[in-house]
Amino acid sequence: MRHVISVVAVVSALSTLLSACGSDSTPSPAPPAPTPPAPSESPGVQPAAAIPQARLRVLHASANAPMVDVWLKGGTQPVLKGATYGLATDYVKVPAGSISLELRAAPSKISDPVAFAPPPFDLAADTTMTAVAAGVLGAADPAKAFRILPLADAFKKAPGKVAVRVVHASPDAPTVGIDVGDDDPAKPEIPSLARFADSGADGVLLAAGQPLQIGIVAGGSRVTAFTTPMLPDGSEVFVVAAGLLGRHPRADDGFSLIAASPIATLGFVRQNPVVYALHASPDAPAVDLYVGQAEIADNLAFGQLSASTQVRPGRYDVDFFTHAAGNVRPSGAPATTQSSGILLAGQRYLAVAAGFLAGSPSFELAAFSDEKAYDDTVNARVRAVHASPDAPTVDIGVATSAGVSPVLMPGLPFLGSSLPLGVAIAPGSYTLGVTPAGQSAQVVARFPVALTAGARSFAIAAGALDPTKGQALRLLLVDTAASPWAVASVSPL
Repeated sequence: MRHVISVVAVVSALSTLLSACGSDSTPSPAPPAPTPPAPSESPGVQPAAAIPQARLRVLHASANAPMVDVWLKGGTQPVLKGATYGLATDYVKVPAGSISLELRAAPSKISDPVAFAPPPFDLAADTTMTAVAAGVLGAADPAKAFRILPLADAFKKAPGKVAVRVVHASPDAPTVGIDVGDDDPAKPEIPSLARFADSGADGVLLAAGQPLQIGIVAGGSRVTAFTTPMLPDGSEVFVVAAGLLGRHPRADDGFSLIAASPIATLGFVRQNPVVYALHASPDAPAVDLYVGQAEIADNLAFGQLSASTQVRPGRYDVDFFTHAAGNVRPSGAPATTQSSGILLAGQRYLAVAAGFLAGSPSFELAAFSDEKAYDDTVNARVRAVHASPDAPTVDIGVATSAGVSPVLMPGLPFLGSSLPLGVAIAPGSYTLGVTPAGQSAQVVARFPVALTAGARSFAIAAGALDPTKGQALRLLLVDTAASPWAVASVSPL
């Protein structure tokens, strides 16, 4: 009964409201028709196509270019940030098609100037590309100019092999050959690789699971060589020759390899170490030096410097034989065997053979790395080595009538050396004096030297103080500013 009364009351209230509105009022609009539900996708009906994508990364191989951000032209933020020399960025997805890049010094914003914009290149859908930044930024010579090398990742694979794609990105190196195994420079596996060219998209298949020797050759002769890290089976590696061939191999912008897999940058691979041998033993005859069956120096007499020898990084036993004709290792035992010490990639070494073959201190081989500061073009840089076996610990400095002042290289014991960076000495003509350590007024020997700006030298005090024990004391100046190194003998005044 309550429900019926409620319905009647509602109807009565609605009638009253309609009467109050008047019979000539505009009728209320009809409610909008409901939107029909979207039809479900039928089999065989394709949705709107997504934008085709590809993957892109940048491998920074330009030694003088700064860290950069990589932008797509027209973009509002970089797609790759902080690309740094010697490293490959991670991959990033970008729209496939014609790609226009813009490089800005990192960190960057859209209002910053564009440092470089390469020509557009095509990037196919569902492919992967490594863009190698190469050349000299700001170079006037078009043959060395900065550029982007777009290289599609399309390695072939084989069991037990590593696929290596070699890229020549050194702006001052000529067309070279690549001698895989560094075993026959006359017949390199890649006979000709021009500047800014590469060995091909498939890569070169090499043995996996072992370090690789890579020889760089020109004109049938080795220019330099490298030892790569061990690479696991199935690896796909870009090996990019970068940096400047004319620079010291340990310099940040020196000629080196950059190795990068799809997963990570394996880092710089520096040139194999180079060694020069100097005979500084007063009583030793001319000698031949062997490492295993290989002769590395022939008929080396006191005061002479050998030709350079490039070896794999590591430690070697060097056998000394009295000189004999030919280059076949003698059958007998060597006069002495000496360790080279650890030889590191990217370094050049002076191996000094000193001491008495028959006497004390005994014959010894000591290697000194060439780490003199090559960016100092104002001064000469000199690193002194004490190789006189019967001389006490010494000071070396500028000789005056009253003694030595200033002392430039103090407290050098036998086979000790001054600082690896070399002592900076202003250009000019000097008389270098040698005194017992701490006794600056007691000059043992005086040597005239002329030093020029940019000169780089080892100064080796060699020979015996007592001339009855062999070759007499002298100064051997080894010039390391140019290759090959050269030695000059300076007799005391």
